[in-house]
Amino acid sequence: MKRFLFWVLGSFLLLHGIAGHAQADKRLAQFNIDQQKQAIQGYDPVAYFVSKKAIKGNKAYALSHSGITYYFSSAANKEIFRAAPDTYEPQYGGWCAYAMGATGEKVEVDPETFKIVQGKLYLFYHSWTNNTLPKWNKDEVSLQKKADQHWKQFFK
Repeated sequence: MKRFLFWVLGSFLLLHGIAGHAQADKRLAQFNIDQQKQAIQGYDPVAYFVSKKAIKGNKAYALSHSGITYYFSSAANKEIFRAAPDTYEPQYGGWCAYAMGATGEKVEVDPETFKIVQGKLYLFYHSWTNNTLPKWNKDEVSLQKKADQHWKQFFK
């Protein structure tokens, strides 16, 4: 009986580990990261909430979460993130929220163009000719619903 219980427990742990690894691989494939697996172009995800502005993080305060590296502007922000990473990660893997809602595409962002809605961080594309944040604001409810649906398609 003991052998059977150890076998069941061992099988469960092995399968759980494989599933967790597959999920991390999927995140790495779908999130907006650079070759070093760095998110948000090095900006501090917690600063958007705490300081209400985009602040570049510091490599000295780096933290990896599910294979993705985040930089923080302070040790305090790093610890805030560590306690609740899902709260601070940008929506749609850090891709442009407007593009995800409008067309279901993964479009690069300007980390300094952002909005926090209901405790979630949304990032937007912004160049000298096009800023998608005002377009998002015009139809936020509909675009958010569509973006949520489109983003799920990347994790089938």
